Amino acid sequence: MPVSHDLYQDLHYPREIVQQRRQHDPKLDRLLDEYVDIDNQVLAAESISAGNFEDEDLRHLKERRLSVKFMIERQLERKA
Repeated sequence: MPVSHDLYQDLHYPREIVQQRRQHDPKLDRLLDEYVDIDNQVLAAESISAGNFEDEDLRHLKERRLSVKFMIERQLERKA
């Protein structure tokens, strides 16, 4: 069964801090929304039966999710 990544654990920032910063940083807010959207797409793709979703497409989604996570990390560091 596919499991969502714990973004806050990966970021090494408490959820409360990220949520506070999100309220004052439109770019961070947008990136977090984008991450959740892509993560949901990955979960959906992983739950589709074999053969209905191309491995290449799933790999691309995972790469996009990782890229957005790195952008979130950079944005958080800018405001630290």
